Amino acid sequence: MKIVRAQVNDESEVFYGVLEGGTVKRLVQAPYEDIKYDGREYETDKLKLLAPTAPSKIVCVGKNYFDHCEELKGEINDGSGIDDPILFIKPSTSVIGNGEAIKYPPDSERVDYEAELAIVIGKKAKSVENGQAMKYILGFTCLNDVTARDIQKREGQWSRAKSMDTFCPVGPWIETDMTADARRITARLNGEIKQDSNTSMMMHGIDEMICFITRNMTLLPGDIVATGTPAGIGPMQKGDTVEIEIEGIGILKNTVE
Repeated sequence: MKIVRAQVNDESEVFYGVLEGGTVKRLVQAPYEDIKYDGREYETDKLKLLAPTAPSKIVCVGKNYFDHCEELKGEINDGSGIDDPILFIKPSTSVIGNGEAIKYPPDSERVDYEAELAIVIGKKAKSVENGQAMKYILGFTCLNDVTARDIQKREGQWSRAKSMDTFCPVGPWIETDMTADARRITARLNGEIKQDSNTSMMMHGIDEMICFITRNMTLLPGDIVATGTPAGIGPMQKGDTVEIEIEGIGILKNTVE
């Protein structure tokens, strides 16, 4: 099932729906409690598809692929080992949807793409026990953890560099009928493959991440857990187009302005 968040063109009301082919079936409410249709259907060309969730927060796991750790060796000094997941948070104000523009900030001279698998939380999760994480997951989507790399390197901590407006493209929808094991993950810049890896290469698996995060903070329905990026990060320039593709989900596509 592909869950979208949308609004009818030229109308302000936002709603959730299920995408089937070229049609969106509107839901009565957000999909976290139950999937109930209200009887209305729309062709996709009559809708604006938004970021598929409106999270209270995006909890990100840093340095979660061995090859990415290696390419950053000596560049980012966070003082952390890799025994536990490294966490940071992006604010909800950084979220944009498929097709929206990433805004190049005036304070940075290097803005990078980072392809990531994103977990969308389906119900309130606190102190999740080992082996139980999937009970709290609604589905998965694509995420671009946009980063002002020069600011990250200069400041030695990640908040400002990763939290600017438009620095968290998410979409195009939430895929509920898949597992995240061994999924190809790629990033393309202007059509050229820059990142090409597999979710099986993550150091910390999904269950481990959810259990660790919820020992420390509560995850709410709609919240996102971004699971880290593989090797191949690099800069974007104004006018570029970046695509994040994850096998079994689809393509998240944004331009840079």
